[in-house]
Amino acid sequence: MVEEKVVAKSPGALHSAGGGRVRAAAACSSLSEVSIQEEDRMLTHIEELDRVLGGGIVPGSLTLVGGDPGIGKSTLLLQVCRHMAADGRKVLYISGEESLRQIKIRANRLGTFSDDLLLLCETSLEVVEDTIRSLMPDITIIDSIQTMYHEDISSAPGSVSQVRESTNVLLQLAKGLNTSIFIVGHVTKEGTVAGPRVLEHMVDTVLYFEGDRHASYRILRGVKNRFGSTNEIGVFEMKEEGLVEVKNPSEFMLSGKPEGASGSIVSCSMEGTRPILLEIQALVCHSNFGIPRRQANGTDFNRVNLLMAVLEKRIGVQMSDCDAYVNLAGGMKISEPAIDLGIVMAIVSSFKNRVIDDKTIAFGEVGLSGEVRGVSMVEQRVSEAAKLGFTICIMPEVNRAQLREVSGIKVIGVKTVQDAVDFMT
Repeated sequence: MVEEKVVAKSPGALHSAGGGRVRAAAACSSLSEVSIQEEDRMLTHIEELDRVLGGGIVPGSLTLVGGDPGIGKSTLLLQVCRHMAADGRKVLYISGEESLRQIKIRANRLGTFSDDLLLLCETSLEVVEDTIRSLMPDITIIDSIQTMYHEDISSAPGSVSQVRESTNVLLQLAKGLNTSIFIVGHVTKEGTVAGPRVLEHMVDTVLYFEGDRHASYRILRGVKNRFGSTNEIGVFEMKEEGLVEVKNPSEFMLSGKPEGASGSIVSCSMEGTRPILLEIQALVCHSNFGIPRRQANGTDFNRVNLLMAVLEKRIGVQMSDCDAYVNLAGGMKISEPAIDLGIVMAIVSSFKNRVIDDKTIAFGEVGLSGEVRGVSMVEQRVSEAAKLGFTICIMPEVNRAQLREVSGIKVIGVKTVQDAVDFMT
């Protein structure tokens, strides 16, 4: 239980609020009177980040960056500071967790920095506010929001009231001074930003780092964006010189794919406007226990159980006494139902120990009746597969009828799961 401080309004404040009703009514405008113009975005020169942000940083925006400890949040934002300062932008990096010496050691690994990058180690919100107002930077980094505290609030830093008040002050600064502010947020064990849920509603953009911090590849996903798509992702690789962009995620997702192995097939998922090819692996073997074990990595566990039930009911593949393991290679987490057909074919391939051709790709949504339903953005998926050398594409029949011919790849339409399994035999 956290005590909330109640701020009582003074009689003068009530009087001024009532007196301002006429002025407030006069300040209202009709929709037709509002003029709009294209936002002048600031490029970070990190293409993957610019894509997730919707084309660059919008002046006056407030962006929340969350992720597990050590996954690369501070490193990425320091790289943003380096590029923006090199363009002549005034950048302010405020850290409440590291000393100036620690920031300098990390910066030396990333390269040379311009003198337009200013550093401040402070946790007092009043000092941070005064510094931003006096310097008027173009970009401000707050690392992290959980370390900031307001002296008028008695609760400890990181508490609900402190985080909410700190974010509100930074929001007013961003909109009032037209400065872009990035705030780093710690995450809970469930993977969400620690603090009140209203924190994500207050900011303009929410970015999450995904992946294992011990692995080399990291995925930056936009889960909220008032200035662009919310489904875009950026793929990075952690190296000694910092986070390096992965220009072609499909290529690295398929690197190391085994040849001539059963239970393996390539499927395609859309992340925003980008098609990503990924390998789906399945291992089905007889169980030595009374209750078979089922496990899914990178996709919904309940969805895998549903698809296995469809296989047993509709085409008679009895796996009630088998352990089943499904894995999406590369560390991706996909929830799009378009990979259903790939999961089904990988499971059947492993169960029957039949190898699927290495140049085959499959995608489509599977229903409870065993039908294969259509998916969106088919041309982009097929074009990406053809570009990477795939020669056979298994897809829903309803999509094949609408698809224009793509050179270099044979398109096979299926109406049911049985049709797709028959193709394997």
